[in-house]
Amino acid sequence: MFSLREVLEAIQSYGKAHQFITQHRLWKWIYIPGIIYCILFVTGIYFVWDYSGVFIDYVLNLLTLKTWIEELQNGWVNFLFLLVGFAVRMVFLLMYFSFFKYLFLIVGSPVFAYLSEKTEAILQNKDFPFSFSQLMKDVARGIKLSLRNLLYQTLFMLIIAILAFIPILGWLTPLIALFVECYYFGFSMMDYSFERRRWSMGQSIKYIGQHKGMAIGNGLVFYLLMFIPVIGWVLAPCYAVIAATIHLQQQRLPDEPAR
Repeated sequence: MFSLREVLEAIQSYGKAHQFITQHRLWKWIYIPGIIYCILFVTGIYFVWDYSGVFIDYVLNLLTLKTWIEELQNGWVNFLFLLVGFAVRMVFLLMYFSFFKYLFLIVGSPVFAYLSEKTEAILQNKDFPFSFSQLMKDVARGIKLSLRNLLYQTLFMLIIAILAFIPILGWLTPLIALFVECYYFGFSMMDYSFERRRWSMGQSIKYIGQHKGMAIGNGLVFYLLMFIPVIGWVLAPCYAVIAATIHLQQQRLPDEPAR
Protein backbone atom coordinates (compact mmCIF):
# COMPACT_ATOMS: atom_id res chain seq x y z
CA MET A 1 0.00 0.00 0.00
CA PHE A 2 1.00 3.62 -0.22
CA SER A 3 0.50 6.77 1.84
CA LEU A 4 -2.10 9.21 0.54
CA ARG A 5 -0.25 12.01 2.34
CA GLU A 6 2.90 11.26 0.35
CA VAL A 7 0.89 11.24 -2.88
CA LEU A 8 -0.58 14.67 -2.08
CA GLU A 9 2.82 16.09 -1.13
CA ALA A 10 4.30 14.84 -4.41
CA ILE A 11 1.43 16.47 -6.30
CA GLN A 12 1.96 19.77 -4.47
CA SER A 13 5.65 19.71 -5.40
CA TYR A 14 4.67 20.43 -9.03
CA GLY A 15 3.31 23.80 -7.95
CA LYS A 16 6.59 24.49 -6.19
CA ALA A 17 8.44 23.37 -9.31
CA HIS A 18 6.56 25.92 -11.42
CA GLN A 19 7.42 28.73 -9.01
CA PHE A 20 11.04 27.55 -8.94
CA ILE A 21 11.32 27.45 -12.76
CA THR A 22 9.79 30.91 -13.10
CA GLN A 23 11.92 32.45 -10.36
CA HIS A 24 15.21 31.07 -11.68
CA ARG A 25 14.42 31.36 -15.39
CA LEU A 26 14.97 27.75 -16.31
CA TRP A 27 12.58 27.80 -19.26
CA LYS A 28 15.20 26.92 -21.88
CA TRP A 29 15.79 23.65 -20.04
CA ILE A 30 12.07 22.97 -20.23
CA TYR A 31 11.23 23.92 -23.80
CA ILE A 32 14.02 22.31 -25.82
CA PRO A 33 13.69 18.71 -24.55
CA GLY A 34 9.93 19.20 -24.19
CA ILE A 35 9.40 20.10 -27.86
CA ILE A 36 11.48 17.12 -29.00
CA TYR A 37 9.49 14.87 -26.68
CA CYS A 38 6.21 16.27 -28.01
CA ILE A 39 7.02 15.64 -31.69
CA LEU A 40 8.17 12.07 -31.12
CA PHE A 41 5.26 11.32 -28.81
CA VAL A 42 2.54 12.41 -31.26
CA THR A 43 4.09 10.44 -34.11
CA GLY A 44 4.12 7.28 -32.02
CA ILE A 45 0.50 7.66 -30.86
CA TYR A 46 -0.76 7.69 -34.44
CA PHE A 47 0.91 4.39 -35.34
CA VAL A 48 0.08 2.61 -32.06
CA TRP A 49 -3.64 3.47 -32.17
CA ASP A 50 -3.86 2.31 -35.78
CA TYR A 51 -2.02 -0.98 -35.32
CA SER A 52 -3.75 -1.81 -32.02
CA GLY A 53 -7.04 -1.87 -33.94
CA VAL A 54 -5.52 -4.27 -36.44
CA PHE A 55 -4.36 -6.48 -33.57
CA ILE A 56 -7.81 -6.56 -31.96
CA ASP A 57 -9.43 -7.58 -35.25
CA TYR A 58 -6.80 -10.30 -35.69
CA VAL A 59 -7.46 -11.76 -32.23
CA LEU A 60 -11.24 -11.67 -32.67
CA ASN A 61 -10.98 -13.39 -36.05
CA LEU A 62 -8.51 -15.93 -34.69
CA LEU A 63 -10.94 -16.88 -31.92
CA THR A 64 -13.92 -16.65 -34.31
CA LEU A 65 -15.48 -14.17 -31.88
CA LYS A 66 -16.12 -11.57 -34.55
CA THR A 67 -18.27 -13.98 -36.55
CA TRP A 68 -20.10 -15.07 -33.39
CA ILE A 69 -20.84 -11.44 -32.45
CA GLU A 70 -22.14 -10.65 -35.94
CA GLU A 71 -24.38 -13.74 -35.95
CA LEU A 72 -25.69 -13.07 -32.45
CA GLN A 73 -26.81 -9.52 -33.34
CA ASN A 74 -27.18 -8.54 -29.69
CA GLY A 75 -26.71 -4.87 -28.89
CA TRP A 76 -25.47 -5.47 -25.36
CA VAL A 77 -22.90 -8.03 -26.49
CA ASN A 78 -21.68 -5.64 -29.18
CA PHE A 79 -21.41 -2.84 -26.62
CA LEU A 80 -19.55 -5.14 -24.20
CA PHE A 81 -16.94 -6.07 -26.78
CA LEU A 82 -16.61 -2.44 -27.88
CA LEU A 83 -15.67 -1.61 -24.29
CA VAL A 84 -13.24 -4.52 -24.22
CA GLY A 85 -11.70 -3.32 -27.48
CA PHE A 86 -11.35 0.21 -26.12
CA ALA A 87 -9.73 -1.12 -22.92
CA VAL A 88 -7.26 -3.16 -24.98
CA ARG A 89 -6.37 -0.11 -27.08
CA MET A 90 -5.82 1.98 -23.94
CA VAL A 91 -3.53 -0.70 -22.52
CA PHE A 92 -1.59 -0.72 -25.80
CA LEU A 93 -1.24 3.06 -25.59
CA LEU A 94 0.06 2.76 -22.04
CA MET A 95 2.48 0.04 -23.15
CA TYR A 96 3.69 2.27 -25.97
CA PHE A 97 3.99 5.13 -23.52
CA SER A 98 6.09 2.90 -21.25
CA PHE A 99 8.57 2.01 -23.96
CA PHE A 100 8.68 5.51 -25.43
CA LYS A 101 8.98 7.12 -22.01
CA TYR A 102 11.95 4.97 -21.06
CA LEU A 103 13.60 5.54 -24.43
CA PHE A 104 13.26 9.28 -23.85
CA LEU A 105 14.54 8.90 -20.27
CA ILE A 106 17.61 7.13 -21.63
CA VAL A 107 18.25 9.65 -24.41
CA GLY A 108 17.49 12.61 -22.14
CA SER A 109 19.45 11.35 -19.12
CA PRO A 110 22.20 14.00 -19.45
CA VAL A 111 19.61 16.80 -19.41
CA PHE A 112 17.58 15.31 -16.55
CA ALA A 113 20.69 14.60 -14.45
CA TYR A 114 21.99 18.14 -14.98
CA LEU A 115 18.60 19.72 -14.31
CA SER A 116 18.16 17.77 -11.09
CA GLU A 117 21.66 18.75 -9.94
CA LYS A 118 21.10 22.41 -10.85
CA THR A 119 17.81 22.42 -8.95
CA GLU A 120 19.42 21.03 -5.81
CA ALA A 121 22.37 23.44 -6.09
CA ILE A 122 19.98 26.41 -6.13
CA LEU A 123 17.91 25.01 -3.26
CA GLN A 124 21.02 24.49 -1.12
CA ASN A 125 22.55 27.78 -2.27
CA LYS A 126 25.82 26.15 -3.25
CA ASP A 127 27.59 25.04 -6.39
CA PHE A 128 28.17 21.49 -7.41
CA PRO A 129 31.46 21.67 -9.37
CA PHE A 130 30.81 20.39 -12.88
CA SER A 131 32.43 17.03 -13.49
CA PHE A 132 32.02 15.34 -16.85
CA SER A 133 32.99 11.98 -15.40
CA GLN A 134 30.41 12.34 -12.62
CA LEU A 135 27.77 13.40 -15.12
CA MET A 136 28.51 10.27 -17.15
CA LYS A 137 28.17 8.17 -14.00
CA ASP A 138 24.80 9.80 -13.32
CA VAL A 139 23.73 9.15 -16.90
CA ALA A 140 24.87 5.51 -16.75
CA ARG A 141 22.99 5.06 -13.48
CA GLY A 142 19.87 6.63 -14.98
CA ILE A 143 20.06 4.34 -18.02
CA LYS A 144 20.63 1.25 -15.89
CA LEU A 145 17.68 2.07 -13.63
CA SER A 146 15.46 2.88 -16.62
CA LEU A 147 16.22 -0.49 -18.20
CA ARG A 148 15.57 -2.24 -14.88
CA ASN A 149 12.24 -0.47 -14.39
CA LEU A 150 11.31 -1.10 -18.03
CA LEU A 151 11.83 -4.83 -17.57
CA TYR A 152 9.70 -5.04 -14.43
CA GLN A 153 7.03 -2.77 -15.82
CA THR A 154 6.85 -4.72 -19.08
CA LEU A 155 6.15 -7.93 -17.18
CA PHE A 156 3.32 -6.23 -15.28
CA MET A 157 1.93 -4.67 -18.45
CA LEU A 158 1.88 -7.99 -20.31
CA ILE A 159 -0.15 -9.52 -17.49
CA ILE A 160 -2.48 -6.52 -17.54
CA ALA A 161 -2.83 -6.78 -21.35
CA ILE A 162 -4.00 -10.39 -20.99
CA LEU A 163 -6.48 -9.42 -18.27
CA ALA A 164 -7.84 -6.67 -20.55
CA PHE A 165 -9.55 -9.33 -22.71
CA ILE A 166 -11.65 -10.51 -19.74
CA PRO A 167 -15.06 -8.75 -19.67
CA ILE A 168 -15.74 -6.53 -16.60
CA LEU A 169 -12.28 -7.20 -15.11
CA GLY A 170 -10.78 -5.85 -18.31
CA TRP A 171 -12.46 -2.49 -17.73
CA LEU A 172 -10.26 -1.95 -14.67
CA THR A 173 -6.98 -2.74 -16.42
CA PRO A 174 -6.30 0.80 -17.74
CA LEU A 175 -6.53 2.13 -14.16
CA ILE A 176 -4.24 -0.61 -12.82
CA ALA A 177 -1.80 0.02 -15.66
CA LEU A 178 -1.83 3.75 -14.91
CA PHE A 179 -0.79 3.24 -11.28
CA VAL A 180 2.00 0.88 -12.35
CA GLU A 181 3.16 3.50 -14.87
CA CYS A 182 3.06 6.30 -12.29
CA TYR A 183 5.09 4.33 -9.78
CA TYR A 184 7.94 3.41 -12.11
CA PHE A 185 8.12 6.80 -13.79
CA GLY A 186 8.20 8.64 -10.47
CA PHE A 187 10.90 6.25 -9.30
CA SER A 188 13.08 7.17 -12.30
CA MET A 189 12.64 10.89 -11.65
CA MET A 190 13.58 10.54 -7.98
CA ASP A 191 16.67 8.40 -8.54
CA TYR A 192 18.77 11.33 -9.80
CA SER A 193 18.71 12.72 -6.25
CA PHE A 194 19.65 9.33 -4.81
CA GLU A 195 22.60 9.00 -7.17
CA ARG A 196 24.04 12.35 -6.05
CA ARG A 197 24.01 11.01 -2.50
CA ARG A 198 25.90 7.90 -3.63
CA TRP A 199 23.04 5.58 -2.82
CA SER A 200 23.25 2.17 -4.40
CA MET A 201 20.38 1.00 -6.58
CA GLY A 202 19.41 -1.43 -3.83
CA GLN A 203 19.11 1.44 -1.35
CA SER A 204 17.05 3.46 -3.82
CA ILE A 205 14.72 0.53 -4.46
CA LYS A 206 14.30 -0.02 -0.72
CA TYR A 207 13.53 3.66 -0.05
CA ILE A 208 10.97 3.90 -2.85
CA GLY A 209 9.42 0.64 -1.70
CA GLN A 210 8.84 2.27 1.67
CA HIS A 211 7.56 5.53 0.13
CA LYS A 212 5.53 4.39 -2.87
CA GLY A 213 3.24 7.41 -2.53
CA MET A 214 6.06 9.78 -3.49
CA ALA A 215 6.70 7.97 -6.75
CA ILE A 216 3.01 7.50 -7.57
CA GLY A 217 2.20 11.16 -6.89
CA ASN A 218 5.05 12.39 -9.06
CA GLY A 219 4.12 10.06 -11.91
CA LEU A 220 0.41 10.83 -11.57
CA VAL A 221 0.80 14.56 -12.25
CA PHE A 222 3.11 13.75 -15.15
CA TYR A 223 0.37 11.63 -16.70
CA LEU A 224 -2.29 14.26 -16.02
CA LEU A 225 -0.14 16.80 -17.85
CA MET A 226 0.00 14.38 -20.77
CA PHE A 227 -3.77 14.79 -21.16
CA ILE A 228 -3.16 18.48 -22.01
CA PRO A 229 -2.26 18.49 -25.71
CA VAL A 230 1.04 20.09 -26.72
CA ILE A 231 1.57 22.36 -23.68
CA GLY A 232 1.33 19.47 -21.23
CA TRP A 233 3.51 17.25 -23.41
CA VAL A 234 6.19 19.93 -23.59
CA LEU A 235 6.20 20.74 -19.86
CA ALA A 236 5.69 17.30 -18.31
CA PRO A 237 9.17 15.66 -18.51
CA CYS A 238 11.31 18.42 -16.97
CA TYR A 239 8.62 19.54 -14.52
CA ALA A 240 8.62 15.98 -13.20
CA VAL A 241 12.35 15.83 -12.47
CA ILE A 242 12.37 19.28 -10.83
CA ALA A 243 9.30 18.43 -8.73
CA ALA A 244 10.90 15.15 -7.62
CA THR A 245 14.14 16.93 -6.67
CA ILE A 246 12.30 19.60 -4.65
CA HIS A 247 10.17 17.00 -2.89
CA LEU A 248 13.15 14.87 -1.89
CA GLN A 249 15.13 17.92 -0.81
CA GLN A 250 12.39 18.58 1.75
CA GLN A 251 12.84 15.06 3.13
CA ARG A 252 16.43 15.87 4.16
CA LEU A 253 17.85 12.60 2.89
CA PRO A 254 21.18 11.45 4.34
CA ASP A 255 24.13 11.55 1.96
CA GLU A 256 25.11 7.92 2.58
CA PRO A 257 22.37 5.84 4.20
CA ALA A 258 23.35 2.80 6.21
CA ARG A 259 23.59 -0.37 4.14
